[in-house]
Amino acid sequence: MLRLWLKPPGANPAQPVCSGLLRRAAGTAAQAAVMLLAIALPAAADTFPVEIQHQFGLVTVPAKPGRIVSVSFIGHDFLLALGQTPIALRKWYGNDPSGVWPWGHDALGDARPAVFQGEIDFEKIAVLEPDLIVVQWSGMTWRDYAHLSGIAPTIAPRAEYGPYGTPWQEMLRILGAATGTSGPAETIITRIGSRVSAIRKEHPEWEGASAALAWAGRTAAYTSRDIRSRLLEALGLQVPKAVNGRGPLNRTYVMIPAEDPSPIDADVLIWLDSGGSAQQLARMPLRPTMRASRDGREIHAGYLLAAALSHSSPLSLDYALDHLVPLLEAAMDGDPAAQVPGMAEAGLLPDGF
Repeated sequence: MLRLWLKPPGANPAQPVCSGLLRRAAGTAAQAAVMLLAIALPAAADTFPVEIQHQFGLVTVPAKPGRIVSVSFIGHDFLLALGQTPIALRKWYGNDPSGVWPWGHDALGDARPAVFQGEIDFEKIAVLEPDLIVVQWSGMTWRDYAHLSGIAPTIAPRAEYGPYGTPWQEMLRILGAATGTSGPAETIITRIGSRVSAIRKEHPEWEGASAALAWAGRTAAYTSRDIRSRLLEALGLQVPKAVNGRGPLNRTYVMIPAEDPSPIDADVLIWLDSGGSAQQLARMPLRPTMRASRDGREIHAGYLLAAALSHSSPLSLDYALDHLVPLLEAAMDGDPAAQVPGMAEAGLLPDGF
């Protein structure tokens, strides 16, 4: 029997763009990007049964599962990346009735898993007779877990990370072990890690620069414990200390008071727009007082990019890097007069541009 304890690597643990639903390791910069929160697994990771430790105890997966239900808001992306199509998934947000975003369509193919949205439908899940339930990154409670684990082996997140702070690498490794696909999981982790490492090497000017990920309306920002911010830090950027210091150690986001936006006034400020935030940003009274705004170092991450960053999954990370890296390059080119692509289209250029 393989026992998968997944001891956390020592980083601080850490709501996504969920709307109410919803440092890296020691060593060189290149090693940090590849090894960020890496957790080694035994070579025999595809043997069963498998025991996995999580916040609610120990779960045993007796045999390779064939009927998997994803209650996680992003878990289906991870399963699809491993070639494991769930029989049901929990739609987070978006217009696609399948609940899967464009970066996952090829992996989904012609499959049409059952889709549910909002509160967990225990009866619907029980009728499906799953042999594995995935609830990482779901915000589930102990009561939810008790119901689900009575239906099938259920994988919850580790307590050290909180409900929305588990690194994508760990989520994938756990699911790889639980589904007998540890080899593909490691291949994916190595490939994406190598890409992130290469980007980091190409941009030494990013090393140690501050970067804030925020959204407007009731302004909030993501801490370094959040899955989105982990990507920025893997690229060499750092979440401002003023953001990380606002709230409990396992919080993945903090509220920023309208009267003092200084905690997010970073070397680069990325606004996540999941729909309609640009208008709110344009009306944000103190935004023009921030140096990021005055110096043209703001990025408007539109609907798809914001979603790709918010999923930060093995399927969405390539899309996120394809679109985010050129924007970071433009925002951090040292030329305040140069426009960052997308800002004009969103109506967010500061006065004088």
